[in-house]
Amino acid sequence: MLIKIDPAGQVTLPTSVLDALGVGPGDRIEIVEGPDGFILRPPRKIDYSSLGTLKDKIRGDYEPLDIHVFREQPYDPSLRD
Repeated sequence: MLIKIDPAGQVTLPTSVLDALGVGPGDRIEIVEGPDGFILRPPRKIDYSSLGTLKDKIRGDYEPLDIHVFREQPYDPSLRD
């Protein structure tokens, strides 16, 4: 399948491709570079309705995690698994 690039650097994907990806106007498509070229795929969607059951299981009394401080901590193999 050949797709023409317009002067603005944009392409129009055929409806069959959009339908196969399950995307439409306004949606985003992820482009991933692989060893054999590029792969187009829809971004992973999270079904937030399934997270509602976790609401009462997560305590809210934790301090926010500072990733920079966390990365500076030495590796402790006893914490693995």
